[in-house]
Amino acid sequence: MDDTHLAEELRTTVGQLVRAVRAIDTMAPGEAAVLGYLDRSGPMTTADVAHERGVSHQSAAKAVKELLQQGLVRAEAHPSDGRKNLLHITPTGTKRLNEERHRRAALLGTAISDALTAEERETLAAAMPLLSRLTAHLRTR
Repeated sequence: MDDTHLAEELRTTVGQLVRAVRAIDTMAPGEAAVLGYLDRSGPMTTADVAHERGVSHQSAAKAVKELLQQGLVRAEAHPSDGRKNLLHITPTGTKRLNEERHRRAALLGTAISDALTAEERETLAAAMPLLSRLTAHLRTR
């Protein structure tokens, strides 16, 4: 299989896997993404979130507004630019995000146990560093 065909197969398969796992989410994808960024990267502005997600400022602002209303995120004045707000995930937001992550991991873990042999699970585990390297390479572009 040539690299282009392998790339297309990987893109399609990973996309289908992600969509299948996200089907059990209880949060809107944009809201979960914002919480995930704040959890992994720490406080950010709405503009930072929009940039990271590759969406418009308006789209990010809509998700942030919902999260603020639910008490999952809090905003404070930016320390160096009073025109901006710095967003922080709240303890309630962290709890909700962890619940989503746990639900996803449990679904995927059950599928791995049910659908794959022990040898296939080892192959999948061996592929994780390769997928991580690909992701890191793509993020540097």
